[in-house]
Amino acid sequence: MTTGWSVYVIFLVTLNIVGCVWLIWWTARRSPGDPAPTDTGHLWDGDVTEYNKPMPRWWINLFYLTIVFAIGYLIVYPGLGSYAGTFGWTSARQHAIDKAAEDRKLEATFAAYAGKPIDVLARDPAAVRLGRSIFAENCAACHGSSARGAIGYPNLTDSTWLWGGSPDRILETIQHGRENMMPAWGSVLTGMGGGNAVDEVIAYVRVLGSSDHSLVNNTLAAQGKPMFDSICAACHGPEGKGDPARGIPNLTDADWLYGGSNEDLRKSISDGRHGQMPAHLGILGDTRTRLVGAYVWSLSHAAGATAPAGASPAGSSP
Repeated sequence: MTTGWSVYVIFLVTLNIVGCVWLIWWTARRSPGDPAPTDTGHLWDGDVTEYNKPMPRWWINLFYLTIVFAIGYLIVYPGLGSYAGTFGWTSARQHAIDKAAEDRKLEATFAAYAGKPIDVLARDPAAVRLGRSIFAENCAACHGSSARGAIGYPNLTDSTWLWGGSPDRILETIQHGRENMMPAWGSVLTGMGGGNAVDEVIAYVRVLGSSDHSLVNNTLAAQGKPMFDSICAACHGPEGKGDPARGIPNLTDADWLYGGSNEDLRKSISDGRHGQMPAHLGILGDTRTRLVGAYVWSLSHAAGATAPAGASPAGSSP
């Protein structure tokens, strides 16, 4: 707070206190010649007399005591501009103290779950309930309250995992985050195969993901194969199966993080995609991220299920 604003606040506070003292004094005083409290001179119906009874002295003194309390409060605590008060109290410091106390309570609650694998925690209904609450506060904004995701946000309830679906890989994703990028290949493909190059690659991708080749234009697919082999296979593999270790999607399944229509695929190939999952270890800590992982694991695994052998196929989930 600047000196000018500090002086302004001090002036207003002082003016209010002085004004309150004056108002109490002025309304409580009795001037010489005032009628007695039982005699104002107003009389009705011969025996009904109006009178003006002042407030009791003890009541007036209480008002004065509140003003004394206010002055003492402003000496001890901040309230007079930039003056910090004799206690040096701040709302930020008080918040830190209160937060530390509540954190200790939470840590006592979470202590029973510390360090346990998420698939083990998923067998504990209490752990899953805690994980669901933490998920609702921190993850539902992107993945949805039902964890089914949306365009650009993975579905966490299926068995398809872009970065691998083992308990350790899921926990790694939650704690340390993920970032991946699909480069924009539109201009490169157009330079290689002309204006229809992107559609030809899309047609070939459709062939990779379908056993019924009559569903796609095989002429376009045949023209798209050399371009896929030259550019796309380096990441997605010659069969388009992807690589969960690097977060590269499987192009042969039905899961598409950014949509599976021709228009969606055209945008992905032409303009590229950039996805990021924030790291939550620093936000939630180790135990709470494990509880979230347990809840996520429980969504796609029956109670007591064990981890899959190796990483699951790449696809729409993190």
